[in-house]
Amino acid sequence: QVQLVESGGGLVQAGGSLRLSCAASERTSGRTFSSYAMGWFRQAPGKERTFVASISWRGASTSYAESVKGRFTISRDNAKNTVYLQMNSLKPEDTAVYYCAAATTRYSGTNRNEYNYWGQGTQVTVSS
Repeated sequence: QVQLVESGGGLVQAGGSLRLSCAASERTSGRTFSSYAMGWFRQAPGKERTFVASISWRGASTSYAESVKGRFTISRDNAKNTVYLQMNSLKPEDTAVYYCAAATTRYSGTNRNEYNYWGQGTQVTVSS
């Protein structure tokens, strides 16, 4: 079992930047963080949770939602058991709770069902 804890959310003006972090701790299976593909999702009030970005187990492969391409960057530091989401040029429509997720595969995609573990989320609010 993996525990995921997000941090770095907050209130920012449109055009600003935030960096989200997700720290992972492996509880029971003995698997290392580097064996999991990781993803970020977000959920705005009254809307479904949607895919933002994903990164493969070694970080060589990344994928982004069209709405964030060119503005957001996902990365990971396996030595620190942490995945990041750098968010630049933020827009009011980026306002949401952002969730970190782990998949027990080396590569993961856009479907929520591919992910086995979820964090509690961190709020990002972008003011206009």
